Order: sequence, then structure tokens, then C-alpha cells
Amino acid sequence: MALTAMERIRAAEEAVEQLRTELDRAGVVLPSLRIDPLTCGGHVLFPLVDLGRCNMDMALRLVAVLAGTYSGEGVPPVGGTPSSAPAERS
Repeated sequence: MALTAMERIRAAEEAVEQLRTELDRAGVVLPSLRIDPLTCGGHVLFPLVDLGRCNMDMALRLVAVLAGTYSGEGVPPVGGTPSSAPAERS
């Protein structure tokens, strides 16, 4: 059975919330994380998730999380590599 438009949007909203929760648990906040509104009313099977924009610090933190090198105690320095030792937070 095919999902209705509202069911697809609800499924996408749930996916966004699950992603937000897990990113937050890993110390990553993407302030613009949302469902892409342009894909909600179209003929797309499921709306797209817009990861949005983030600053350099958050991009490097996300890289470290994905690389498995983020400790939660600090973030890679700007311009550093994800495998660098985490910088102390002030």
C-alpha cells in the first residue's frame, strides 16, 4: 500500500528528529536541520532532509564523530585534522 503525502511527511519528520537526537548525543548541532519544504509537495517518494549550514567548528566536529575520533571532551582545532588531539574548551 502506498503512503499518503501526510504519512511521508510524518516519516520524514520522525527521521529528522531521530537524526537530531543522535547528532546531539554525539555533540553535534546542525541548527538548520529540517525537512526540505520544496520536496514536501512534489512527486518525490519521501521529502528530502536538509542538513543545512554549520560553521567550521561544527563541520570538523561532525567529521570527527563520523571518523570515530570525537571524544566529547573537545573539538578538533579549526584547520586541524579530525585525528588531531582535541582542543580544550574554554
